Amino acid sequence: MRITAAVFMALPLFSLPMSATPVISPAELKPATRDRAAIAPEFKWNFAAIYPSWNEWEAGLGELTRQMDAFAEQKGTLASGPEAVLKAYRAFDQIGVLQYRVFRYPQLQRDTDTRDQETGARLQRVQAAFARFGTATAWFTPELLTVPEATMRQWIDATPELGIYRFPILDAYRQQRHVLDEKGEKLLSFATRFNETPRSVYSELSTSDIKFPTVTLGDGREVKLTPGAYQQLLATNPKQSERALAFAAYLGTYEATKNTYAAIYRGVLERGWFLAQARSYPSTLHRALDGNAIPVDVYQTLVDTVRAGTAPLRRYFELRRRMLGLETYHLYDGSVPLVPDDAVWPYRAAREQVLESVAPLGAEYQRKLGELLEGGRLDVYENEGKRSGAYSAGVYGVGPYVLLNYNDTQDALFTFAHEMGHAMHTRLSEESQPFVTSDYTIFVAEVASTINERLLLEYLLARTESPRERFLLLQHAIDSIVGTFYTQVLFADFERRAHAKVEAGEPITADVLGELYGGLLAEYYGTAVTVDEKYRLTWTRIPHFYNSPYYVYQYATCFASSAQLYRAMFQGPEAERPAARERYLELLRSGGNDYPMEQLKKAGVDLSRPETVGAVIAEMDALVTRLEAEAGS
Repeated sequence: MRITAAVFMALPLFSLPMSATPVISPAELKPATRDRAAIAPEFKWNFAAIYPSWNEWEAGLGELTRQMDAFAEQKGTLASGPEAVLKAYRAFDQIGVLQYRVFRYPQLQRDTDTRDQETGARLQRVQAAFARFGTATAWFTPELLTVPEATMRQWIDATPELGIYRFPILDAYRQQRHVLDEKGEKLLSFATRFNETPRSVYSELSTSDIKFPTVTLGDGREVKLTPGAYQQLLATNPKQSERALAFAAYLGTYEATKNTYAAIYRGVLERGWFLAQARSYPSTLHRALDGNAIPVDVYQTLVDTVRAGTAPLRRYFELRRRMLGLETYHLYDGSVPLVPDDAVWPYRAAREQVLESVAPLGAEYQRKLGELLEGGRLDVYENEGKRSGAYSAGVYGVGPYVLLNYNDTQDALFTFAHEMGHAMHTRLSEESQPFVTSDYTIFVAEVASTINERLLLEYLLARTESPRERFLLLQHAIDSIVGTFYTQVLFADFERRAHAKVEAGEPITADVLGELYGGLLAEYYGTAVTVDEKYRLTWTRIPHFYNSPYYVYQYATCFASSAQLYRAMFQGPEAERPAARERYLELLRSGGNDYPMEQLKKAGVDLSRPETVGAVIAEMDALVTRLEAEAGS
C-alpha cells in the first residue's frame, strides 16, 4: 500500500477531534426485525430470472434428467473422430448451463432459511441427480484419453469448433496419470453423495440446529449472539469485559458440541486422504493443488514466508493493547476501533459509495456494477434461519446473486464492496467466455474482491475531511492485512498440519485439533496476544475447513496479487497505467481459459517468487511503523 503524507494526520493520535455525527433517519438503518417476511422486497432476492416458480423448476429438473440420460448414448464414440468429441462437449455445455439453474434455484432459497425442510429436500434431489450423472459419465475421461494426445491435438487444429475446448481437453491429458480406468472412475463416482455428507452435517449443526446464546450487557440490554450480532458487538462495544462475555458465550455454543465438530472434521480429512490415495497423489495437498496446476512450493513458500514475517503483526497487537488501555490483549479485542467510532454506514449510502469507488476501472465497469445493484440480485439483511456470512453465486446465463448480512458497520460496507468484486468477476467472465471456460478458479477468485475493497478504501480516504475517520480507515487497511493475509495463512497452516496427521495415521479428536490450533496461535502471535482457552476451538466455526478444504490460502495469495496489480494500475508510471488496467480487466474476462498462475503472470504477478508475498509483509510493517509514530511510541 502506498501511503502519502497527505493521508496521515498532522495532529498527535490521541488528540484527534471527534467527527460530526451525521443525521440518519431510522428508515435508512438495518431493519430491527429478523422476520424475513417483514423485510422490504427491495432488500431480498428475486428468483424469477432463474425460474418463475417451482413448477418451471420441476420442468427444468426433468429436462436436465432427460439430457443427462441421453448423454450416455455417446459412450464408445469418442475415438471415431473430432465430430464425436465436439458433440460430446457441446452436450456437456447444455447440461452444465441447465445444472446452474436447477441447482441455484433451491440452493439460494435454502440459504435464506436453512430451516426450510421442503426446499432442502428439493436441493437433495438435485444433488442426487448430479451424483447419478457423475456415475453415468464415469466412462468419459478414460475413453477420451484412449485417443493419443498427438491425435487429439491434430483433431483440435483441424476442427475450428473444437478450439474453445482446447484448454479443458489438453488439461485432461496433463492429469492423465491420476485418471483411473472406467471401472475405477465409476467406483469413485458412487461416493459422490457420501462425500458431501460432512459438509451437509456441518451445515445442519452450525446453522440449522445451533442455538445461539443471549447475553445481558451492563446497561440491561439483552443481545442474541447470532453471527452478525456477535461480530457487531465485538466491533462496537468499548468495554473489554462485555466483549469477553460475548466471546465466552458464543464460543461456548461450539464448545458444547466440540466432539461432534471433531468427528465431522475427521470425516473431511479422511475423505481427502482417501481421494488422494485413490488417484495416486503423495498427499492431500498435492491433489488439492494439481487440479489447477499450482506448484506445492507456492503453498509452502506462502506459509513459510508469512510465519517468518509475523513481527509487524505482533507489533500491531501490542500497539492496539496500549492504545485501548488494556492490561492484556485478547483476540476478541481485535475488531474494536482504536479511537472512538460513532459512524454508521447504512446500506443505501453504501450502494452509492461502492458504485462511485469503482470509477477508476472505467465507465463500462461502473455501469455494469450499477446494473447488478438493481433487480433483486442482492439479499441484504440478516433474518432468522439465514445463512451467515456473505458470498456471490453465479448462475450462468442469468448472472450473479449476492448474499449479505449487512449490519450498518464499516466492516459490512467493505464486505459489500468485496462481494461486488466477485459479482463483477463473474459477470465479465460469463460475458466474455463460452460456457466451458467461464468458471474462473478459486486461485484468482479473491483478486477482484480485494481490488474492490482497496478502491473503496482510497475513495473514502480521498473524501473525508475528518482526521479521525482517516485514521479509522487506515486501521481498516491494516486490519485487512491481518484478516485476509495473516489469519488466512494461519488457517492454511492448520489445514495442512491437520491433513498431515491423517496421512500419518494419527488420531483426530477435539483435543488434538485444539492443541494444534492453540500451538499455531502461539507461533504466529507470540506473547502479543493472551490466548483464551476457548480460542483453541476456533477450528469448529470456520466453514471453509468443512466446505472447501485448502481454499483459505488463496485469500492470501490473491491479496498479494491484488496489491501488486493495484500498484501497477494506479501507482506505477503514468504512461503504463492504462495498459495495467486493461491487463487486469482482461484477467477478469479470461474466466478459466488458462491455468491461474499463467493468467496472473499475464496480468503482471508471479506468485512463485517469495518477494510477491514478502511485499505484503513490508507493507504491513510500514503501516504499523507509521501508526506507532502517530501514537508517540
